[in-house]
Amino acid sequence: MNISKPVATLSSLLLIFIFTSCSQKKENRSAAGAGGRQGGGQQILNLEGLVASSKTINATVEVPGTILANESTEIHPEVSGRVVQLNIKEGAFVTQGALLAKLYDEDLQAQLRKLDVQLKIAEETEKRQSQLLKIQGISQQDYDLSLLQVHNLNADKDLLRTTIRKTEIRAPFSGKLGLRNISPGAYVTPQTIVTTISQVTQLKLQFSIPEKYGAQLKIGQNIDFTIDGVPKKFTANIIATEAGIAENTRSLAVRAIIKDKDGTLLPGAFAKVRLALEKSEDAIMVPNSSILPQGRSKFVFLYRNGKAKQTEITTGVRDSTNIQVMTGVNKGDTVITTGLLYLRPDVDVKLTKLDQ
Repeated sequence: MNISKPVATLSSLLLIFIFTSCSQKKENRSAAGAGGRQGGGQQILNLEGLVASSKTINATVEVPGTILANESTEIHPEVSGRVVQLNIKEGAFVTQGALLAKLYDEDLQAQLRKLDVQLKIAEETEKRQSQLLKIQGISQQDYDLSLLQVHNLNADKDLLRTTIRKTEIRAPFSGKLGLRNISPGAYVTPQTIVTTISQVTQLKLQFSIPEKYGAQLKIGQNIDFTIDGVPKKFTANIIATEAGIAENTRSLAVRAIIKDKDGTLLPGAFAKVRLALEKSEDAIMVPNSSILPQGRSKFVFLYRNGKAKQTEITTGVRDSTNIQVMTGVNKGDTVITTGLLYLRPDVDVKLTKLDQ
């Protein structure tokens, strides 16, 4: 009797059964992850947790800032003209009112001399008519017209003197000059930048902080900052904040006066500002890795009666490993800290390790 064909068929079926069983076991192990299963087949995740407790923290925030001159502006001429005198020494300190440049004004000076002659004649005419008025040699109206001519000429002289003063470019305040942008003989207009001037004897620091920290700032509060390439720590004093929150960045602009007088501090330099916030005696801190961001919201999983409960939270300050939870977690709650990728709301959980 030939039994080779039935034996071959039986062997093939046995191999298929073994292969299918192994594949099914492998899938079950992958789905279970680090957990196990209950008798009814429901998955149980073996995870770790942390009991939330209150801690005392001295919160600090580090933000970028910029060093500013106490006063800084571009120097522009008020009128157009040709430069006939240039007294700008690049990088030099000048006092308020110092003459930086002079524009051509000979035509204006000639007009002023002409007005001087006209005014002298008008004044003589007014004196003669004043004598005639006393003896009723002329009418009051004729005398008033001569007096009006004197006043008009004086007003014209004042206006012309003002125009001549505009040909003088002077320092608006005491400070350090920047680089010169023109040469003697250049024709300039009110749009021309002659140079810049900065008051660097007193510097300011400007930075922005997230809006949630705005209420913790105090006028007069001291802050520390550093600049690249200088190991020294500098100090500034907050003098003012912007009137409102910037809508595009949701941040508050802050300005402080720098206390240190140091030549290494230059306007425009980048600064790392370290801001000390109020000390918190009852802060709840959880590991950064236990936070699940979803859009603009943040969540954690809490362990309650063998289940994972997803809870939305709001956060505060953070350090390299932990973050402060403002709402959503209370003292004594158990926060799940591992296996977050496997967690789903109300999944069964078994804690293998619980940190206090």
